Amino acid sequence: MSAITPTQLPLAPLGAGDLIDRAVRLYRRHLFVLIRTAAPPVIIVAAGWILCSISLQRVFATSDTGDLFFYAMLSFVSVAIMLGGYLFTLVVMGGATRTLVAHLLRNDPVTAAATYRAVRSRFWGLLGASLLVLGWFIACFMGVFIGWEMAFGMFVMGSAALAGVVPVWLAVIIAVIGSLISTALALWLFFFIVGKVAYVPQAMLVEGKGVLEAVARSFSLARGNVRRLMAMTLFTTFATNSALMILLVPLGWFGYLNGVDPMNAAQWPAWYAIAYSVLGPLSSILLTPVWMLGLSLLYVDERVRHEGYDIELMAAQQLGELPETNVSSPLGTALYSEREQPPPVPRARGSVLNLG
Repeated sequence: MSAITPTQLPLAPLGAGDLIDRAVRLYRRHLFVLIRTAAPPVIIVAAGWILCSISLQRVFATSDTGDLFFYAMLSFVSVAIMLGGYLFTLVVMGGATRTLVAHLLRNDPVTAAATYRAVRSRFWGLLGASLLVLGWFIACFMGVFIGWEMAFGMFVMGSAALAGVVPVWLAVIIAVIGSLISTALALWLFFFIVGKVAYVPQAMLVEGKGVLEAVARSFSLARGNVRRLMAMTLFTTFATNSALMILLVPLGWFGYLNGVDPMNAAQWPAWYAIAYSVLGPLSSILLTPVWMLGLSLLYVDERVRHEGYDIELMAAQQLGELPETNVSSPLGTALYSEREQPPPVPRARGSVLNLG
């Protein structure tokens, strides 16, 4: 596998388009390695989706109370499995960033083993941090969604009231424009708040921070990243949905030719429900590495913009790793060492440095 040298991957402030282009180029260069890296958490999510699809289908089809309770509990279990898979994705994301930085710094090979070795070294801390990030994400989503729903309802009701005063087409235009504005503001506010914790796993595995220190570090780094984070998310979402549609259309035609109504999920046979549930995670396996690389590059870019991280990496490349000392810095390190450091040896009181 050919390596990306600093001349091929220059460390410079990236715009939204540059960020996506860089992530796609890295993805193409390390395609199968990145798919293997992203596959385990996505497979867990796929198992949860399959169980959820089957259990929900049986919940609406069964009339027995015992079966209804069993499938309802199975639905809760499947949701827990999916949440576990998404948590695992956040955990792996930190390891992927460390692998990328090690590649830029020391030209280390990009391998799935290196990513999971880094994850294993800080697994429980990463799990706790991922729980905090997921809780923050859910709280932000609920708050922003409620605000958007209220604004959307106000625009709709206001336009309905105006329909009796102004022409109907003008009221419809006002409703559409108001809805678009409220949606854009809601998206911006959501990414502004969620972006504050976007770099927690990266701060833990690249800089060696603790959980709470990593959260504070992520807050300090996340300045002006709303547009780039939104662009990366929308691009990945669009690409994932496009890949999903490419996979769903043949399945829908095959099911239709075999007497399956693709629009009636309650009547799907088991084989069709399982195939439908597998295709979504399959498209995620193909595109999740782009999202991981995008966040990793965004973390590096934030440090380049605010801390001169490119100079620090170039110095580390030319001069080698700095000796392990107990000196702390308000900024992050280029790449913290995973080796356990011995405690400092205490010096006796009144000792004199012998120069002879």
